[in-house]
Order: sequence, then C-alpha cells, then structure tokens
Amino acid sequence: MILVVMGVSGCGKTEVGQALGRALGWPFLDGDDFHPPANVEKMRAGTPLTDEDRWPWLDRLVAELRGAVARDGHAILGCSALRQAYRDRLAQAGDVRFVHLAGDRAIIAGRLATRRHRYMPATLLDSQYATLEPPADAIVVDVALPVDEQVREVLAALRLERAA
Repeated sequence: MILVVMGVSGCGKTEVGQALGRALGWPFLDGDDFHPPANVEKMRAGTPLTDEDRWPWLDRLVAELRGAVARDGHAILGCSALRQAYRDRLAQAGDVRFVHLAGDRAIIAGRLATRRHRYMPATLLDSQYATLEPPADAIVVDVALPVDEQVREVLAALRLERAA
C-alpha cells in the first residue's frame, strides 16, 4: 500500500508523513525532494507551477513509489496532489490511498509565516488554495489536531491501528 499525504503548503505533509512512517515502519518520501531544478527556481521566484511543469515531476514520483514498494512493500509520500488529475497520475503507482490534511487557511498561513521552506514562499498559498480540488475519496484529517492524533485518525481509518 502507498499512502499519499496531501494538501496545500504548510498543512504538515512532511511532519505527519514522517510520523506515519515511524508508526508503520514504512519509508517516507518527500515529493519536494524530486522537483527538477527548473520547478524549484520557479517556486523560489514566487511563480506557481503549471500542469506542464508538474507532469514530469508526478511521473518521477510514480517511478519512485514503485521502486519503494518493490523494496519495502509499502511507502508514504508527502505531496501536494492538489488536483484530481494529479492524484489520478499518482494512483498509477499501485495501491494508493490519499490522506488529505485539510484545515482553515488562517491556521496554515500562520504556520507558513513561522517556517522557512527551502524554496516554497508563503506567497504561493493563495494559488495553492485556488488549485485545490478537495478529493472525494480521501481520509480527511484536520490540521488543527496534534500530529499524534492525526496519525491515530489515519491508522484508524485504514484499520491499521494495531500496527502502530
């Protein structure tokens, strides 16, 4: 199984994804680590990515996920996956389940104001919300909850609580 922890920038994809990885003993991949340099430079300059920018990145993520599953049996990916088309592309990796870290824009904006991402400026939050197509089939978790509670909710929804 592959879990894709998704949502807008600042929602906690990396923190929750890593915590799920520790709880389950599954490898965590951060989608940010796989962007090509041109995408990174665009985002660093405050320019939102286009679909044309994203397709090769998403295809690379699919390949990375397939490799992780071949090695480890399971994987967790932190990835914005904001549109259904992106989630459909990621689903090509295998048995994929989506976890949507959703929350109030003010909470997430507050988090972004206090963190320093290596290339994703807080100014892109509005474009992320504008792009977001909330998934119909995801496990939805409230970002206002503490991380350990978010993990418990995901595990309960997947009926994996015994694995933690």
